[in-house]
Amino acid sequence: MNLPHRHFHRIAWAAVALAFAVIVFGAFVRLSDAGLGCPDWPTCYGQATWPRHDVQIEAANQHFERPVEVDKAWKEQVHRHAAAGLGVLTLILALLTVRRQRIGLAVVVSASAMVAASIRLYMLDAHIASSVLVGLAQVALWVQVLRTARGDPSRLAVATLAVIIVQAMLGMWTVTWLLKPIVVMGHLVGGLTVFSMLLWQANRATPGAMMPRADSGRIGRLLLIGLLLLTLQIALGGWTSANYAALACGTSFPTCQGQWWPQTDFGEAFVLWRGIGVDYEGGVLDGAARTAIHLSHRLMAVLVFVYLLYLAIRLRRLTGLAGWGWLLALALGLQVALGIGNVVFGLPLWMATAHNAGAVLLLSVLVALLARLRPSGSGRPSQP
Repeated sequence: MNLPHRHFHRIAWAAVALAFAVIVFGAFVRLSDAGLGCPDWPTCYGQATWPRHDVQIEAANQHFERPVEVDKAWKEQVHRHAAAGLGVLTLILALLTVRRQRIGLAVVVSASAMVAASIRLYMLDAHIASSVLVGLAQVALWVQVLRTARGDPSRLAVATLAVIIVQAMLGMWTVTWLLKPIVVMGHLVGGLTVFSMLLWQANRATPGAMMPRADSGRIGRLLLIGLLLLTLQIALGGWTSANYAALACGTSFPTCQGQWWPQTDFGEAFVLWRGIGVDYEGGVLDGAARTAIHLSHRLMAVLVFVYLLYLAIRLRRLTGLAGWGWLLALALGLQVALGIGNVVFGLPLWMATAHNAGAVLLLSVLVALLARLRPSGSGRPSQP
């Protein structure tokens, strides 16, 4: 991989760190029941920050149906500003990779301008025009991705920019569609997708990070299976959280509500779309449906644990990858302990947030290892 700029990997690692912070803080916001702390988007009660003084709070309460709760509003708006900062870093990475491509540079700049204009149009209630501009920006970016040769660093950088725009839209819909579970889960998965894409770029661009191995294809397949299973489990965890099903089994473990298999309703548990206009804050499912979601998350956790433990043991036995095996095993053990602790101790906020961070850590190990492995004899990244 030819680096587009000598500082590209440093900027990429800064973006990775910020993405991690945004994801974990986003989990803190959601678990604090602050997801609707600001009823409008991208402003918060019409402000760039949030209402803090009595006069501002009184004025906001007169114009918005949802009363101001400052302790929730600041969390939501700080999270948005941090996400906006991540968007800027992602844009910088994309610009660095296409800066020598006349057409590529024009595409990225024009698409970014359309997105900026669409936000302003949305704030003016011109929702159709705003959506059209975002759609045109997405088409332009993905056409640029498809027309770029494989191996070109701009391919992934521009794709990451396109994904983070979708992620911003999911953040908007999270608010405007009143915490709709499919959107909340999609927002979580989207954030982890952006994180993974940035982590891949950072690892690939870091000088000396690549590890040539003749057996990288076989290891890569095992890692990909693990990544797929982990992704499904994270999505299921997001669905559990979005439907307020984390405590559906009470504080009972390994049983649920003191039984091995209490009453469940899987039919209602996994209805993905229930229309628009329903306020999902606090959840709308009955106990049996929430129990079905919670048990599904537990059962999937067992499968993921067994497979990732097997993968960690395999890595431990391979030359040069023993440290990665230990890291995966440590992250896996920590995540399992946090998951059980969340149930037994009644979902304390710090532990639930740490459980989300643990999922990101597991994801980091798999993605970083996949990014660093390469067939023996392939070239090293160079700097211009």
